[in-house]
Formats: sequence, structure tokens, C-alpha cells
Amino acid sequence: MPIKRVLLKLSGETFSDSSSSISKNSLARIVNEIKSAVSSKVQLAIVIGAGNIWRGTDKFIERVTADKMGMLATVMNSLALSDALEKAGIKSSVFSANGISGFAENFNGEKVIRCIEKGNIVIFAGGTGNPFFTTDTAAALRAAEIKADMLLKATQVDGVYDADPKKNKYAVKFDSLTFKEALDRHLKIMDIHAFSLCMQTNIPITVFDFYKDGNLKKVLNDEKIGTLVEA
Repeated sequence: MPIKRVLLKLSGETFSDSSSSISKNSLARIVNEIKSAVSSKVQLAIVIGAGNIWRGTDKFIERVTADKMGMLATVMNSLALSDALEKAGIKSSVFSANGISGFAENFNGEKVIRCIEKGNIVIFAGGTGNPFFTTDTAAALRAAEIKADMLLKATQVDGVYDADPKKNKYAVKFDSLTFKEALDRHLKIMDIHAFSLCMQTNIPITVFDFYKDGNLKKVLNDEKIGTLVEA
């Protein structure tokens, strides 16, 4: 099996629980999923959101400022995950879109790829480095820059449906879709900028339930779970 280079997009909510924005138990679960899934045949990079720390503030803080604060929140999540990985004996490196001396290295494509090829898990912080863009777009951008074979969108549902399965018990799940089919059906898989970038760079997207133990390993082993979106 050829070596796979995969970009995993985690939401900020993955790190939280009912009592803490960054939960010890949630971090431990993420690390366990990664540790059980990653092998010498998988090169893994991760983009993390910030919804557990910073959400909805653009309603009372100017949008550009709020987005910058959200970028800083992704750095906090990234450092937390890196620390937890290191304690589990997994080497990791944190790169930020914007320079944050003493906290994370500036993003450098060549250096990132060298780290990945050495077996380090690379964590991308700071979003795209620009306001008005989501961490979904950051994930698509970084996936393209590292020439990832797949973008994994970790969610709380087991794939893409034709309606919200939490609201409609008759919603139908798709096992696979083309990019065009997803657009024609107006399915909200990622934000439009992220989805368009994956389509342009021909990077397949797998949407899967990250909250079910063992699913990350199944996806990386090519088991048919979630929904695959490709050309």
C-alpha cells in the first residue's frame, strides 16, 4: 500500500465537553484515535477549528478583530493537542499561518513536508492567516499545499445526507458523491470556498463520524464508512 498523506479537519468542539472548553478526556480520546490509526503508511496533518473557545463574537466585536481572535484560539487548541500527543509519545510540530514567536513556527511549505516525511504529525494553527475565511478553507488550502491524497472532515454525523438527519428521520445518506452532484443538490459539506478549492485541486473529501471510536482507523484503512466526495 502506498504511503497516504492525509489532512484531518477537526472542529474546536471536538476538544470540549459540558464543563470545559478544552477537556482532558476529549483530548485523550483524540490522541487515542490518532495513535490507533496512524502507521508508517500514513502521513497525517491536522487543521483545528476554534468553536470551543471563540464563536459568535462578531455580533458585538468588529468582524476582522473577531476573526483574528479566533485565529489565536486555534493556536491554543493546537498547542493543547501537540502537548497531549507528545505525552503519548507521538512527535508533532505546530505551524501557524501568522508568526507567533515562542508558540508556533511560521508556516513554511517545504519545512512542513519534511516534518511530515519524518513521521511527525503536523498541526496547522491560525487558519489561513486572513479574516473572513473559515478553518474549513484553511484545511482545503493546507491539503493542497502539502499535496494531500485526502481531506477528512470529522463531524458528529456518519456522512452526508439529503436532509438534516437530526431533524428528518427519513433523510437519506450518500455513500459517495461527485463534486458536481454535491453542488447540484446544494449539500453543505464544507463552506463554498473550501469545497471549491478541493474540487479545483482534485482532493477527495471524506465526511465521517469522528465521535465513534475506531472510525479514523477505518477511514485510513479504506473501509467504507462516511461519505466520499470526489471528481
